[in-house]
Amino acid sequence: MEKEISTYEEFLAGMNEGEVLIDFYATWCGPCRMIAPIVAKIAEGHPELSVLRVDVDKVPQAAAKFGVNSIPTLVHMKDGTVLGTKIGFAPEAALLSWLGK
Repeated sequence: MEKEISTYEEFLAGMNEGEVLIDFYATWCGPCRMIAPIVAKIAEGHPELSVLRVDVDKVPQAAAKFGVNSIPTLVHMKDGTVLGTKIGFAPEAALLSWLGK
């Protein structure tokens, strides 16, 4: 499931939904636009994974919480614990491998 986050409160609530992939992006970011359909496909193919899309310009507190300085940044979490962080564009196979899928 892919969910667009619009508030910090919504972000905090979504972080604790089991296995979570947070996609930090911005609308003006080229690599972010390239990775978005890949993340959407992963979300569609893996319903056990909750995908939160966070626009860093709209919810900067969320980006600050994770120290996001570059986008796209993906954060993989399970039960509130960070399992890994990936910065920049990556192809689908690399992302699936990183997620252990």
